[in-house]
Amino acid sequence: MKSTVLRAVLTRSLLVSSVLAASVLVGQAYAKTLVYCSEANPETFNPAIGIADSTMDAAAKTIFNRLVEFKPGTTEVGPALAESWDVSPDGKTYTFHLRHGVKFQSNEHFAPTRDFDADDVLYTFNRQRDANNPYHKLGGGAYEYFNALGMGTLIDKIDKVDDHTVRFTLTAANVTFLAGLALDYLSILSLEQTEKMVAAGTPDLIDSQPVGTGPFVLQAYVPDSQVRYAANKDYWRGAPKIDTLVFAITPEPTTRVERIKANECQVAAPPPPSAVADLRADPDISVLDLKGQNIGILGFNVEHPPLGDVNVRTALAKAIDRKAIVEAVYAGAGTVSGSVVPPAQLGAVTDAGIDYDPEGAKKLLKEAGHESGLKISLWAMPVSRPYNPNAKRMAEMIQADWAKVGVHTEIVSFEWGEYLKRTAAGEQDAFLLGGSSDNGDPDNMLSYLLSCDGVKGGSNRSRWCDKDFEKLLDEGRVGADQKERAAIYGKAQAILKAEVPVAPIAHSMVAIPIRKSVLNYVLDPFGRQNFAAVDMAE
Repeated sequence: MKSTVLRAVLTRSLLVSSVLAASVLVGQAYAKTLVYCSEANPETFNPAIGIADSTMDAAAKTIFNRLVEFKPGTTEVGPALAESWDVSPDGKTYTFHLRHGVKFQSNEHFAPTRDFDADDVLYTFNRQRDANNPYHKLGGGAYEYFNALGMGTLIDKIDKVDDHTVRFTLTAANVTFLAGLALDYLSILSLEQTEKMVAAGTPDLIDSQPVGTGPFVLQAYVPDSQVRYAANKDYWRGAPKIDTLVFAITPEPTTRVERIKANECQVAAPPPPSAVADLRADPDISVLDLKGQNIGILGFNVEHPPLGDVNVRTALAKAIDRKAIVEAVYAGAGTVSGSVVPPAQLGAVTDAGIDYDPEGAKKLLKEAGHESGLKISLWAMPVSRPYNPNAKRMAEMIQADWAKVGVHTEIVSFEWGEYLKRTAAGEQDAFLLGGSSDNGDPDNMLSYLLSCDGVKGGSNRSRWCDKDFEKLLDEGRVGADQKERAAIYGKAQAILKAEVPVAPIAHSMVAIPIRKSVLNYVLDPFGRQNFAAVDMAE
């Protein structure tokens, strides 16, 4: 995303001040504004080429829709742009019947001449899966989610049956396919806008000023300040109750706390755990809790010597006191993780973490020829995330733990978008990251973080590819029996414990503070933000 382009073209009236009234009396009606204190800039406004939650909240959930979507507050898949679908007996063919009369949004550069139809579905998927597609290289041509989750190898072909019917044929039956289609990165894009912007020589506008079918229309964006939206009055589910939505970009968690307490925002991204009790005591604020389906990890780039040696990786994992880290960083809102797979998910085990054993770490390092003098970089995220509320503090504690076993560590960080880009390219030695599940299935987290496809796509920042682990992932996607799938994922987690491409650190509780003037807010089980149905008390 070109911020210089955005700064030049989005010059309409903005909220320079962060203080906004929740509603303004206009005649006899209220024009309602809701401000959300978000944690970071979106990387882009095209979900297909983004990966961060900040992108999906600011783009996918506001501007776009998917073929199918999770019903609010649940992990159950329901209709969206596809109003119904049929599945063949062998589980390999899905036929989607598309909704009629769904309109794409307009902006100052583009006005649609037709409604949403099958051509937009084919464009959205084929742009990502086909390197020969004329639009594949737009926006850099990096489709991390699509590649990491194996969609390219899973989909054999996509056929347009008619303007409102699309048929997907898979290479194999896959029990995760339907839920996979509900993920934010598969938001349906406008083929017509792409054609016109490319023809006009302004392809950057596809990603910086998109049009979707969703509840809000992007009006303006100023990096490090705010994103502003207007209600989509033609939204197919009905116009939102709020007229204006503002994402006030507020990376510092303590500042978000101050702003929501002052009613400068009405909903905020997760606060620091230490501030939750104070927020609960505020009579005007509710704090909604979610046992997060997430994982914070310490990862090792196996392509950087000596991290290709499993004994070195194991030693570094043994050297860190995860219990002390969780107590200091999560402040009662996290638990030491037993696995990469969150406890609430199918097949999760509790014994796949690496226990604290500094003497064992020293022994392994000595055997590997690194008794002293080992130097590695440790990359730390610059933003607070639900799965890691303070990566800088965590990195400092790991640095101190590693120093005790003779390892010298340089802590490295970059702006969030740059951090994701550079770690996807494999510049790091060790790194802190993690993720929140997108659909509640163990395949999602394991495939995204650790699959061989993820190495090519950039999501597997450990650059670790194991054939036995990959075989188990394939088996888990085919089987419909839950007990069999649980056993498969148990074996996969055993491989991760033995190979240590990542060291699981913690699962966290997610707390979302909202002002009591906010109505109809539903906590998302995956920690995302959706304001389509939210209202404000007058």
